[in-house]
Amino acid sequence: MILHQFIDYDTLRIIWWLLLGILLIGFAVMDGFDLGAAALLPFVAKTDVERRVVIDSIGPTWEGNQVWLILGGGAIFAAWPPLYAVSFSGFYLAMFAILFALILRPVGFKYRSKRDNPTWRKAWDAALFVGGAVPALIFGVAVGNVLQGVAFHFNGDLRIFYDGSTLFELLNPFALLCGLVSVAMLVMHGAGWLVLKTEGPVADRARAFGSIAALATVALFLLGGIFLWIGVDGYHITSTVNPVGPSNPLAKTAAVAPGAWLENYGSHPLTMLAPLFGLVGAGAAYAFMSARREIATILASSLSIAGIVTTVGVSMFPFILPSSVDPRSSLTVWDASSSHMTLFIMLVAAVIFVPIIIAYTTWVYHVMWGKVDEKAIREDSGHAY
Repeated sequence: MILHQFIDYDTLRIIWWLLLGILLIGFAVMDGFDLGAAALLPFVAKTDVERRVVIDSIGPTWEGNQVWLILGGGAIFAAWPPLYAVSFSGFYLAMFAILFALILRPVGFKYRSKRDNPTWRKAWDAALFVGGAVPALIFGVAVGNVLQGVAFHFNGDLRIFYDGSTLFELLNPFALLCGLVSVAMLVMHGAGWLVLKTEGPVADRARAFGSIAALATVALFLLGGIFLWIGVDGYHITSTVNPVGPSNPLAKTAAVAPGAWLENYGSHPLTMLAPLFGLVGAGAAYAFMSARREIATILASSLSIAGIVTTVGVSMFPFILPSSVDPRSSLTVWDASSSHMTLFIMLVAAVIFVPIIIAYTTWVYHVMWGKVDEKAIREDSGHAY
């Protein structure tokens, strides 16, 4: 028997759907705090030394955190090729905006302190702010558009056609609401990181802004759920599903129906834990910030992020990218994956390398543990940031 046949094709598809979710959560948690911290930079740091404290708190680790973004993109490319093709075509301008903002980050980190000039440094501080706030917003906007359906379809030869027009059609009310949820969530997480890694005025301001962001996360997430319930139609499959069938989206039929994104919660009550974790985590982050419990705050905000990201995946399952112009063309877990062999080989690679990445990341954070204070910044004349 061929080795990959020890795991059924439908099981592999579910495993890779779960792994994709884990990678997205990993990116949101690990890279989310430095995006949030950068977005808070103009508000929590008033002097040049304070800004260097904030930058030094994320400078040594932000680049390693980007690995989760690369892993997520690689998983989509290899495990879900049609998803990669449609999303990078349909969201091309949005992806370009994110890429531009992310490019500002390494340049800002490297060049900000090369000249002892206030104007020079303020310009790079603004670039770091853009590099944190813009991706946080656009990632959320993209999720909002996915929940509403993306304008694409397949022809009879399975060629993909994107039927959207401009970037501005992506900036609809529900998508912008999801963008605000993303910003509030990551600002809460970034504030939790700054409370953990800094002290004095920077930590105090971060605690104040983080408390507001935590409450905003709860309110906006609840509002998004209400909007999804009464204002956004979901999708459901109307034909027989073949979990081990070929990856042909047109082999099924699907339809749009009000409240369809909430059906999984009625069928599987345990899935209610996902939005519950999102709300409870944000509420706990607010309480722990007020109680000055630093580690508990960052853990609570991480729980909230995991719950919010999982809520999206659970609501849409088995859909991974619905089509707003032709529901039949929608991509699902059962008809958009790579081959049985490809998924198995990738699973073996993931089992080997993901634990190595986690172990190395854990070691790095152990080495970098401790607070960044103004005294150390002033004494470090050869600082990197």
